[in-house]
Amino acid sequence: MREILGLGEEARLNRRWFHDEYFDLFVWQDAGGALARFELCYGAGASERALVWLGGERLFHDGAPGAAPELQALLQRFERARGELPADVRREVLSRIREYAAGPVARRSGYRRAAWQQRSAPA
Repeated sequence: MREILGLGEEARLNRRWFHDEYFDLFVWQDAGGALARFELCYGAGASERALVWLGGERLFHDGAPGAAPELQALLQRFERARGELPADVRREVLSRIREYAAGPVARRSGYRRAAWQQRSAPA
């Protein structure tokens, strides 16, 4: 994964965006660098899904209705996609994927990116 720069800050949190051909990882970090929340988006178009952690125990999966996500495949693919991803961010996201896989969490049927998270159409 590579980092997309120039996102700016949001109310005492630094936003960062990491991207590759499959994942978009949006993270918010506090002034000390600790992860405050993240959204791990994967898939494309109508089948896009997102594992969202809003801090604390607020972890849920958004996306296309139907079969549950194949979490082992997601976990393995994320582990291979590390690229420029800082080790502390990678560890935290992996921990939350494993947490999601281990037990019941909330699920929502749709996912909509914020305006600043939209991918640009290829030229």
